[in-house]
Amino acid sequence: MYNIDLTGCGTALITPFKNGEVDYDAFAALVDRQVEAGIDFLVPLGTTGETPCLEDEERIRILQIAKEHSKGVPVVVGGGTNSLQHTIRSIKMLEPYGVDAFLIVVPYYNKPTQEGQYQYFKAVAESTDKPIVLYNVPGRTGANMTAETALRLAEVPNIVAIKEASGNREQIEAILAGAPEGFQVLSGNDDDTLWMMQQGGAGIISVASNVAPALMAEFVGAVRKGELQKAEQMNARLTPLFTNCFVESNPIPAKAAMSAMGLIENELRLPLVPSQQSTYDLMVETVRDLGLM
Repeated sequence: MYNIDLTGCGTALITPFKNGEVDYDAFAALVDRQVEAGIDFLVPLGTTGETPCLEDEERIRILQIAKEHSKGVPVVVGGGTNSLQHTIRSIKMLEPYGVDAFLIVVPYYNKPTQEGQYQYFKAVAESTDKPIVLYNVPGRTGANMTAETALRLAEVPNIVAIKEASGNREQIEAILAGAPEGFQVLSGNDDDTLWMMQQGGAGIISVASNVAPALMAEFVGAVRKGELQKAEQMNARLTPLFTNCFVESNPIPAKAAMSAMGLIENELRLPLVPSQQSTYDLMVETVRDLGLM
């Protein structure tokens, strides 16, 4: 029931907008581009997808399109909120539309204790038959999930993985060292991918792969195959993209790059706004250096 392999590169998909509405045609084309590039799994409705600013019907349609265009690639859906009741309601709403697993973030703003986090995720996991991927991103949530809590939760049958975006290498190493068989540890930061996979991590949930899916799939593939020289060269080549995708709040720079490439309109929903001109120019230079435009 809980068999899902999240090895490799998954993309935390952006949500394109046009004249204030979700641009579903552009989203379908983005999913097609991801699948054709060899991305291993898709992650719609996460942080990068501006999900807090989406209506329920928009979330359902985005998931439907992702599933329809996935060609069998697993679809891991963001479903977390900072309320247990709202998270379970979100899961129940999205479950019928082909979810392969749910990505559930540490509750933000509330600042739960470690015991609170444990009880919350256990209750979420018990509410569904779908696999659950924990998501630790303290820079956004205001609360870190410790290695000890992550490993306690790894014993819950349908909690199958963690997306670790704390940047705390000591903590990540402790999770990798203590993870039970079958529990996968994924990088939540593009610039940690090479290091984490060399330590035994399964892969990456990537922002950069929105912009450069084929290059990211090739890079992660090289790491998986043990082609270290190629992986190090590609990591160095991609590092400016990894860095520049975060010069403003994600997904502002990624959307600037993708609009310059003609893939989407450079539009976000408030409270996010399009990038400053200097960021736009930087992203144009970045994608040109990668040969993408």
